[in-house]
Amino acid sequence: VQLVESGGGLVQPGGSLRLSCAASGFTLDRSAIGWFRQAPGKEREGVSCISSRDASYADSTKGRFTISRDNTKNTVYLQMNSLEPEDTAVYYCAVRAIDLCGGNYGLNKYDYWGQGTQVTVSS
Repeated sequence: VQLVESGGGLVQPGGSLRLSCAASGFTLDRSAIGWFRQAPGKEREGVSCISSRDASYADSTKGRFTISRDNTKNTVYLQMNSLEPEDTAVYYCAVRAIDLCGGNYGLNKYDYWGQGTQVTVSS
């Protein structure tokens, strides 16, 4: 199982980025994929999750971030709009063997993690 994030970078406040999480070694359509982020000095927190049955968002990202997936490419995307400096963090994707998000962002509920991609929101 391997997850590879990409799409991070430097963006000005109010800008947009789309992150990708390319999966290999398993099929997305039978798993839940979560996006998490970790800012310097802070704990890792859940951002969004998608499964074949549901999708969820953290309160801080509702209305600004959109999660989607392309099963043909075995890839999950996180479209991030109206970015704020507080969104600056390393963003990780992770896979959960159970095909259900259920609003659960407990780190120990996710089985495999990617290496992360840096997102910096700054003018």
